[in-house]
Amino acid sequence: MGRGRATVAAGATALAALALVVVPGVPASADAIRDQQYWLADYGIEQAWQTTRGAGVTVAVIDTGVDGSVRELQGAVVGGTDVSGVGAADGQTPVGTDDPAHGTLVGSMLAGRGTGSGEGVVGVAPEASLLSVSVGFGTAAVDSDTQIAEAVRWAVDNGADVINMSLTRNTLDWPTSWDDAFLYAMQNDVVVVAAAGNRGSGTTEVGAPATMPGVLTVAGVDRSGTASFDASSQGISIGVAAPSEGLVGVGPGDVHYSWNGTSGATPLVAGIVALVRSAHPELDADDVINRVVSTATPKGSSRPDPLYGYGLVDAAAAVTRAVPSVSANPMGDLQAWITLHRRAAAPEPSAAASVLPEGPAPVPTPETREGERLSALLPTVETMRSTGIPLIVFGVFGGAMVVIAVGAARQFRRRHDRG
Repeated sequence: MGRGRATVAAGATALAALALVVVPGVPASADAIRDQQYWLADYGIEQAWQTTRGAGVTVAVIDTGVDGSVRELQGAVVGGTDVSGVGAADGQTPVGTDDPAHGTLVGSMLAGRGTGSGEGVVGVAPEASLLSVSVGFGTAAVDSDTQIAEAVRWAVDNGADVINMSLTRNTLDWPTSWDDAFLYAMQNDVVVVAAAGNRGSGTTEVGAPATMPGVLTVAGVDRSGTASFDASSQGISIGVAAPSEGLVGVGPGDVHYSWNGTSGATPLVAGIVALVRSAHPELDADDVINRVVSTATPKGSSRPDPLYGYGLVDAAAAVTRAVPSVSANPMGDLQAWITLHRRAAAPEPSAAASVLPEGPAPVPTPETREGERLSALLPTVETMRSTGIPLIVFGVFGGAMVVIAVGAARQFRRRHDRG
């Protein structure tokens, strides 16, 4: 894998990873891989395991493909598909030339089973099931916006309770096709977790899907819990923060990597969401998200904060603490946003719509309410500027000329009478 990623053009969906370094092999008597997973203890994950390890929850990983044949992921991937047109039908063959190990790394941090007692990469929700949805950026047969919309819908239709999206469009906005796809997920009680992106990769501010209302956006922090300068972007849509530096995961071929980026922070939070859904199957998506954000350890100058959102995620608190239910998603309402911001867009033709003959369409007669009839007859300010004022000037000038002409005629008559 490379040392980093080049910045992608605005509007092109990209992975949110920053840097990958192969971890050297370690003696069998000591497991340096597990020792590096500091977040398991520091963020309450091991404590949460006393209640649940994520059994019964399915998480879709929309990424480059999760290779379920690696040791830590055997038995974890229960289904998948490819939406790029260049991958395997089951979505498990890595696609793309840029960070092809990305999806497997994400999957291992989310639901890795380890390789034995205290060995190998173990995910936050090691008993959760994964769906691998492979997408391709740059070399795929289908544009990335279309791939993402299709991937989200497929994940919902195939039983996902949570969707992990460690990628960014690198723009604040998103295509209308995402409106329908993400709204479909939310209306079907699916929690969508997305990466904020990385400043070190050129994403200086949070980009879609992390800007979309209702999406749980994840920012990154270093080992001390301070916002990562290179491995996290900032923005008002951030929900919580999680480790994004000094991470370790496993890629295809059982190769372990040390990496940085919100791509790694996102599956940590998606794993916690899976723990909450497993421990509290009665909760809907809004209440699940509320548990995660409301139990986070406050960080920053405000709540939410543009660097940390509601704070540093706390798995144990999210799973065990008493939290009142909510009536709305604390991360916003996508349907309300669509109603407000897309209302000026022309509606797409419906299959049930009437078909009109070709030719010039009749011009409708505008209807005027009773109180508006008089005002409709009065000139507007612009009309006064363009026609009214010139008419007044000409009128005054013309009137003056008439007065002068009449006066001259009278003077001429007087002189003629005297003569």
